[in-house]
Amino acid sequence: MGKSSRIEKETSAAACSLQGVTAHVDRSPRFKYFVAGFVSLLTFLVYLSSLHNEFVMWDDNVYVYENPYLHPLNVAFFKWAFSAFYATNWHPLTWVSHALDYAVWGLNPLGHHLTNNILHAVNTFIVVILVTKLLEAWRNSSHQNPALHPYREQSYIVIAAVTGLLFGLHPLHVESVAWVSERKDLLCAMFFLLSTLAYTKYVSDGGGLRNKHYILVLFLFALALLSKPMAVSLPVVLLILDWHPFNRIGSMKSFLSAFLEKLPLIALSLVSSVLTMLAQKGAVKSFEVIPLSSRVIVAAESLLSYLWKMVLPINLIPYYQYPKSISLFSAEPLLSIILVSGITAACIVMVKKQKLWLAVWGYYVLTMFPVIGIIQVGGQAMADRYTYLPSIGPFILIGLLATWMWEKSLLRRGAWSGCVIVGGILIMASLSYLTLRQVAVWKDSSTLWTYVIEREPEDVPLAHNNLGYYYTQKKLYDKAINEILTAIRLQPDDTGAHLNLGVIYQAQNMYDQAIEEYLTVIRLNPDLAEAHNNLGVSYKAFKMFDKAIEQYLLAIHLNPDYADAHNNLGVIYLTLNMPDKAMNELRTGVNLMPTDAKAHFYLGDAYLSLNMPNKAMEQYLIAVNLRPDYVDAHNNLAGIYQAFNMPDKAVGELQIVIKLKPDYAEAHFNLGSLYYRMGQVENSRREFITGLEIKPDDQQAQQFLKAILSH
Repeated sequence: MGKSSRIEKETSAAACSLQGVTAHVDRSPRFKYFVAGFVSLLTFLVYLSSLHNEFVMWDDNVYVYENPYLHPLNVAFFKWAFSAFYATNWHPLTWVSHALDYAVWGLNPLGHHLTNNILHAVNTFIVVILVTKLLEAWRNSSHQNPALHPYREQSYIVIAAVTGLLFGLHPLHVESVAWVSERKDLLCAMFFLLSTLAYTKYVSDGGGLRNKHYILVLFLFALALLSKPMAVSLPVVLLILDWHPFNRIGSMKSFLSAFLEKLPLIALSLVSSVLTMLAQKGAVKSFEVIPLSSRVIVAAESLLSYLWKMVLPINLIPYYQYPKSISLFSAEPLLSIILVSGITAACIVMVKKQKLWLAVWGYYVLTMFPVIGIIQVGGQAMADRYTYLPSIGPFILIGLLATWMWEKSLLRRGAWSGCVIVGGILIMASLSYLTLRQVAVWKDSSTLWTYVIEREPEDVPLAHNNLGYYYTQKKLYDKAINEILTAIRLQPDDTGAHLNLGVIYQAQNMYDQAIEEYLTVIRLNPDLAEAHNNLGVSYKAFKMFDKAIEQYLLAIHLNPDYADAHNNLGVIYLTLNMPDKAMNELRTGVNLMPTDAKAHFYLGDAYLSLNMPNKAMEQYLIAVNLRPDYVDAHNNLAGIYQAFNMPDKAVGELQIVIKLKPDYAEAHFNLGSLYYRMGQVENSRREFITGLEIKPDDQQAQQFLKAILSH
């Protein structure tokens, strides 16, 4: 009796201590919002260093800084965002988000990173609130059997805070936050979590399709799908929550009722899935390329690897190359399948005692399923960003474990509780440190791909290819060629590497070598429109106009919306003095890509060839508005103003030309002629002298200057 009484006293003292620590929970129902806000703010502060990062040459160029469709923000943009399968994706809300950033920040990467940071902080806030709601639901469903819910109400905020801290600070999530292109992850997760939060309110209100919160669930789910199709798993996740912790499913009849309730959400998932398959038609790997057995093995290995990285987040790499050879009879793949099967079986066996384990495991596997590789897109085996939503399940378990350790420490006298607190602080500090290091990996393209190459020098040809492309943009052609040749050595059939090598040769006017690379690309993939277009550009350089036209037409046949091919074809028709055909192609190009200044310029040339100077002037004005430093457009505008007897405007345009390009001899000569006609002889003489210093062998200018001097 004495021993039992002592235990009861210690337990009572521990309960009092815990209540003292979390007394605010009882005094203020808003305390959880203060905690969520603190965790959210801490997350935002840790990620502040990412504001110094640049865009990276991995989707950021396609999504943002080379995306011609993001500006201006008008009706044409929204039509494109909701109808186009651009960059093998359909996520219109993500495009809207990037366009809004472009409208506010232009191409300053700080603003784009700031938006990502804010979204991640908001998601962290929602996670804390959502976890408390789920714990409350667990308590309510376990009131008849308290053993199924061993945690006090005062512990909820501790569990939720730990889960939120892990979600906010874990380095696995750096990829989703520090990479601008992964805005889709953050938006999708925000609406996914908000939809789940609305569902908790819907359930607490008694359900029913007429419940206003059901409409909110549908609306938020639709927004999640418009951000990224990974949200398709939400209907199944809600069914899991119906089973546990909401305890709405206990029989086949109740399951059917819950399933029918989810049909509108399932319908949205199916629509999103179809659109995604259409968008990624060319990127999905066939089962001939990667057999189903290999996909299952890689999926099992990835499921375990992600869990391990959640526990010990080291050796994180932005790109995990798909393994070249996979065998079920190797020890590691076989062990992975056995472990995944064993975990699943163990969770099922434990259902009668505790549903929590199967609910968390089911959530983790099902939210991971769309990106686990059964439907393989791209050449990666796994990616840290795929854990953004699925990690919440394991993090809740860690939160429960941490709270259990905290409660047990209160039962012991001495410094046990202090050790738990210090240990927790050290773990969170370590995670923050690792996150800061991982954020630095995404500083710029060079840092990113050099980091990958240092860790996997022979296994990731994509890293060499992308680093080579970065060097190309910096005009470091020797370095670029070296990296891309390495990529080709590692993967000889890499069409992207051969295409980039052709671009480098083309940039250096090495058109023979460029043609050879483009022909290699076409041999490997005859349906790649970009290769045909680029080949046409190289043929044009050799004045092989018939062959160039043939390639441009092939590119347009393969991709009717390929604006560059239409524009290039229009330019050739202009060169061949076929202005009608040129105008048709250039009009199409302008309609497809209205922000392309060069397309407007050449369309102006076509109108000028057809003796339509007013329309030509309109196009040149659009060109200089889109690109104020467009020298040729300003020069042509000056010619039109001069023809319309508007000398002041003509002078203004030529002065802009000379300011932009001081060594443009023809602009000096044109301005000199204009001054002479305006009676400004001294200004005319000065411009001709300047032009002849740049181009001393221009005989016509020499004769004009003599006439001026004699005058």
